[in-house]
Amino acid sequence: MRRLWVVVALGLVACQSKTEQQPADAASAPTAEKGAAPAPGSPEAKIASAVSAAPAEIGANATIVDWDGNPKDKPVVLRQGTNEWTCFADIIATPEPDPVCADKTTSEWFDAYMAKQPPKIATIGVAYMLKGDAGTSETDPFATGPTPDNKWHKQGPHTMVFLPDPKQLDAMSTDHTTGAPYVMWKGTPYAHVMLPLGEGK
Repeated sequence: MRRLWVVVALGLVACQSKTEQQPADAASAPTAEKGAAPAPGSPEAKIASAVSAAPAEIGANATIVDWDGNPKDKPVVLRQGTNEWTCFADIIATPEPDPVCADKTTSEWFDAYMAKQPPKIATIGVAYMLKGDAGTSETDPFATGPTPDNKWHKQGPHTMVFLPDPKQLDAMSTDHTTGAPYVMWKGTPYAHVMLPLGEGK
């Protein structure tokens, strides 16, 4: 579910000529007390959430986006980045923290997914979800919730890798229980590698 929402958000960002920008003073305003945790729901808290999805070196320079998960609402850029990564803050509507950071190639992959077209990426793409996800089907790329046969699974911290030719993954395991890399959505144009970095939820 979360992955589908992020796809929609990335598409909205890509299709808009100008994404709504959070005022600079609001996005960079200091917390009330030095060293104190930012107030829940504040721009600082959302930026911290988004940054937590990726390694510190990536998150520190990524574009930070806030989105409520509603396709009718525009994503809001909280901070413009200087690298080619986009990090989304946790969507509060999901039951568990699930911020995500995607590189430029993965953003192109997401655009194709949103259009339900086979992705045509020229290089390997990478995305991070170091806080894990809120759940997705292992077999159905467009499932929005668990069914008796779609193998719904909540993955803990992980990295996703997207290849130009998903058929290269046909011989790879789909077993998420071993702690080893596995294939999500095998046999579809959207097959990609999941690299677990911790236990599932």
